[in-house]
Amino acid sequence: MFYWVMKRIFLGPVLKLLFRPWVKGLDNIPAEGAAILASNHLSFSDSIFLPLMVRRPVVFLAKMEYFTGTGIKGRLTALFFRLTNQLPMDRSGGAASAASLSAGMGVLNHGGLLGIYPEGTRSPDARLYRGKVGVARLALQAGVPVIPVAMIGTDKVQPIGKRLPNIRRIGMIFGEPLDFTAYGDRAEDRDVQRKVTDQIMFELQRLSGQEYVDEYAAVVKLRLAGKPVEPEAGSIVPDPSAGGTGAGDPRPGSAPVERAGDDDGGAAATG
Repeated sequence: MFYWVMKRIFLGPVLKLLFRPWVKGLDNIPAEGAAILASNHLSFSDSIFLPLMVRRPVVFLAKMEYFTGTGIKGRLTALFFRLTNQLPMDRSGGAASAASLSAGMGVLNHGGLLGIYPEGTRSPDARLYRGKVGVARLALQAGVPVIPVAMIGTDKVQPIGKRLPNIRRIGMIFGEPLDFTAYGDRAEDRDVQRKVTDQIMFELQRLSGQEYVDEYAAVVKLRLAGKPVEPEAGSIVPDPSAGGTGAGDPRPGSAPVERAGDDDGGAAATG
């Protein structure tokens, strides 16, 4: 009820008036049934603008920190996220991330729309980074289509670290649904998960026009912050036999060989 009231009566109309969002391909979202909305991630406001323009409710996986804050601000933030269809996502990896993925699977099993950011975190520089395979695992296990979503200009509205947004127009493009049911019997195959994820990222790059970086955004953020990064963390070596072009090429078929520090299958979360 809170979600509907905020979207249709209070917050939604104001945001549409101020930011005048333009949308392409909205009809690519099914009128009913489960699907994953896989989006690039430029700004915190992505999780506000994207569901604002989608007719059906969208449930996002949001980073756990938004639900565990202390003090009045922390409690109000947690309450807001719970009331606006956000689910806590543990990004620490391993069993914790797997449990968070199960929550996302529950949304899909009940026929809902699940919003995911395959990059795992906001882009530090408006470029598109390598996707984590959690989105592929969910799509393959649930047997649902993936709709790629390109957010346009939200990084200019609310850059990382800026609390008050800039008033300017933003946009979004919903691509045609991607069907991966042909791989349904290989949902746990790591190579298949990587292939599916790379195809999703290729579609996001095509729709958004962003420069693609074949490295994890989280690793880049650590480096920019001067924090230690595991050697070769997030790096890949192209497989010559696959016919891909290697780094910087997200095309399906590039079949990267993963090295130390590659993702553990965690899904992506707001943050």
